[in-house]
Amino acid sequence: MRSPRTRSAALLLATTLATLGLAGPAAVPAAAATVPVGAGSYSDTRPAGTSGPTTNTGAPVSPKLTAAAQGKPVPTNDWWSSLAFQRYGDNPWSTPMYGHPLTYQATAAGLDIGYPTAPAIVGDGRQYEYAHKRDLTLGLTGLNAPDTKADTWSDWTVTPYWSDGTRTLRTTIGHGLPFVYAKGTGGSAHVTTATAPTVFADQGNVLGITVAGHHYALFAPTGSDWSVSGSTLTAALGAKDYFSLAVLPSTDALATYRKYAFSFVTGSKVTWSYTGGTVRATYTLTTQAQEGTETGTLQALYRHQWLNSTDPLTPYTYVSPRGTMKVREGTAFSTGQRAAAVLPGLPKSSGVDPARLRGYLNEAANAADPFSGATDTYWTGKALGRLAQLVPVAEQIGETATRDKLIGLLKGRLQDWFTAGGANEFSYDRAWKTLTGYPASYGSDTELNDHHFHYSYYVYAAAIVAQYDPAWAADSAWGGMVKTLVRDAANPSRTDTAFPFLRGFDVYAGHSWASGHQGFAAGNNQESSSESTNLSAGLVLWGSATGDTALRDLGVYLLTTESEAIAQYWFDADQQVFPASFGHDTAGMVWGSGAAYSTWWTANPEEIHGINVLPVTGGSLHLGGEKAAIRRNIAEMERENGGPAVEWRDILWEFQSLADPAAAKSKWDAGHAAYTPEQGESKAHTYHWIATMDTLGAPDATVTGDIPTSAVFSKGTVRTYAAHNHGSTARTVTFSDGAKLTVPARSTATGTGTGGGDPDPGDPGPSTGNTFQLRTGGTLTTATGATAGSDTIASAGGANHDGTPYQPLVYVAKGVTGTVRPGAATAFRLQVDAGTSVGLGQQARVSYDLTGDGTFERTETYHYFATDPAVGWEEYNQGRGLKSATGALGDLKGGTVRLEVWPAIGNGMAKLQTGTDRSVLVIPYG
Repeated sequence: MRSPRTRSAALLLATTLATLGLAGPAAVPAAAATVPVGAGSYSDTRPAGTSGPTTNTGAPVSPKLTAAAQGKPVPTNDWWSSLAFQRYGDNPWSTPMYGHPLTYQATAAGLDIGYPTAPAIVGDGRQYEYAHKRDLTLGLTGLNAPDTKADTWSDWTVTPYWSDGTRTLRTTIGHGLPFVYAKGTGGSAHVTTATAPTVFADQGNVLGITVAGHHYALFAPTGSDWSVSGSTLTAALGAKDYFSLAVLPSTDALATYRKYAFSFVTGSKVTWSYTGGTVRATYTLTTQAQEGTETGTLQALYRHQWLNSTDPLTPYTYVSPRGTMKVREGTAFSTGQRAAAVLPGLPKSSGVDPARLRGYLNEAANAADPFSGATDTYWTGKALGRLAQLVPVAEQIGETATRDKLIGLLKGRLQDWFTAGGANEFSYDRAWKTLTGYPASYGSDTELNDHHFHYSYYVYAAAIVAQYDPAWAADSAWGGMVKTLVRDAANPSRTDTAFPFLRGFDVYAGHSWASGHQGFAAGNNQESSSESTNLSAGLVLWGSATGDTALRDLGVYLLTTESEAIAQYWFDADQQVFPASFGHDTAGMVWGSGAAYSTWWTANPEEIHGINVLPVTGGSLHLGGEKAAIRRNIAEMERENGGPAVEWRDILWEFQSLADPAAAKSKWDAGHAAYTPEQGESKAHTYHWIATMDTLGAPDATVTGDIPTSAVFSKGTVRTYAAHNHGSTARTVTFSDGAKLTVPARSTATGTGTGGGDPDPGDPGPSTGNTFQLRTGGTLTTATGATAGSDTIASAGGANHDGTPYQPLVYVAKGVTGTVRPGAATAFRLQVDAGTSVGLGQQARVSYDLTGDGTFERTETYHYFATDPAVGWEEYNQGRGLKSATGALGDLKGGTVRLEVWPAIGNGMAKLQTGTDRSVLVIPYG
């Protein structure tokens, strides 16, 4: 959460906290015990003079849990953590919690509920928020609880608990839940509204009301009846103990929602898998029927989810700070994404001058203090990360002595921290089930902030060491302590009694949260999304280096999921999330209620834009999947900054190289002699990165390899395939476009292909494969490197052509051979723009002629995409869902694939982008 990047800011923060009386009291530890872990150890007692979790006044605080939850690891750093972490002494209930579409706040009388649908622009235009505002309070008659506790929880749901000695209330709430499920004793169901409600439906035990323009349904047990008296609504429960509430997308949805009113959600769970370059995840709710036999439910998907799901969706939608949420009928849905690329470092290229790089390396490795005076977990981590990036770079140019010196520096500092009893150590807190590094920083101790940020650097550095010294990484050596840090920050186990499941990562929101207590009116927050993905990339590398495929695949899932969330919610890649009134193309921080063009410590545009880029590593390549967003990002930074970067030049040059390598190289050439590296960077790494990108081209996210440690770069019509093999034997990596690359043991290899024709000698092969770009003239092709263009979609002439092609644009690929992939489905991303025309809808149909004989055995028609009347590309993809399908897929044997795009509705023309990797058709074939 609070991660200032300069020492002056750190000192100022510490001084300010002391002045305000917020610094924690000196601890009086019991006799410390050392817990051995392999060759390392941690302490079970904090060092003298330090603090653990405290209230804002510095008083020690313990988790607020019911008796049933006592002893369970508490998932701090979550969207609802203020239920368990009482940061403010005068609020024993909770601060606002943003579940989406609903918002909540626990009070003495029960649960305040809101559905914010209109954004406010605050902070001098720098923040947009859909702030929690109470529409109604759900409780029991007479309830006046002295506090609220966390009773039980699952992957994205939680059950708060109230008791005043006479009445008890439990409510289950969660991400994506349009329902609140209540169980209470000692009183009748009791709902009070902020303003007098309008009743639009009265069906006895089912009541439909409108409050502040929002529609709600109240459900009491069958046989009971809601009574309305002003702003108070009550229903006797009789011998029952349950009732529920739903926010409705419209009044005519009442019948659908009534069907599921008594199918109470009792738990939530995500599962994931990684196979052959694809990450799949399934999000499942468990339910229990309170009456009747219905066990289905409704759940609202975030944008990053429905963009990557082919599961059918209802027409119902909700407003949220993350853009439109779409409703699915059922207890589960699945997503599928191309895995984000990770490499230990960029591969060797001809663009790097070894002599020049050697000079930069010597400067870094031979510094008087390679760790720049760092003592706390964060700044030590930054130094570890800086040195770790140089290890594969040194090896590439044959500087083995420098490589080994760097590895020795990493080992020494890691082992120092991984051994209890010295000037720095990790200490375990039994009450909070957490491992904290001391000296701590930025609230990592008193507020449990930022563990995933800080520890990401340790895991990443350890993974680089493990690549060269597997024995060092053994559990019996130092690997056990690395895994202990992982268990604290990103534990994959739900049964571990020492640490919570995925402490910082919110599986449904798709990204991590930084605040340990979530004690803000705006909910939880995360600033440096890139330091969060640094942990995920570190897990990929650590798991690959040590043979721990479970941790490797966890890292792939976390990185791939968060990369989409970052693209949508930090960078607004599709320009569909940020309100038009916000006026910014990027966010420095995401909050539960919205996002802000800011950081915790400065309003400097360079840091606002750069904080979600650093550290730049082989795990940053996913950012290159949204090149238009990068260009908008850099352009805005330079507008706000009054010109190009002058402080964090290296970070922003490296960022720009992911979209425009030549432009970044030009800036490096002009400015490399007169800048000071950002504190986690070095001139050696920045030079190597920019020169390599300029030579190989930017990352090509449309193609993936079948191992996580692989990547593709494109320059013009040439693709460069790269992969690192951590294994002890050579292996062949197969890419999704059909290319193959043989990689020797414990090595990085590269090869090139031209997207068609014969490969160069030793190259992986032509770019055949299953990803097709659109070309003006009606061609579908696997080739890349064309110039962006567009085709004009005709006007529908005011008629309705939904489902029936009308003057379609047609794109065809012939002579296609491939084997259908079980469980795979057609996918597409089409960039469309209606300009300022109102009420247009564009529609797509994909057809497969399996043998090329002119008969299409399979035809898929997708729901149309309603474009907005604002100039700018919008993305239409398969997430709109199938409208209809005929026939079945089979193997293609010289077959034909056809894409048709036409105007379904409207009275105006639109454009369809061609010639880029942002308008593609992906067929489910290998």
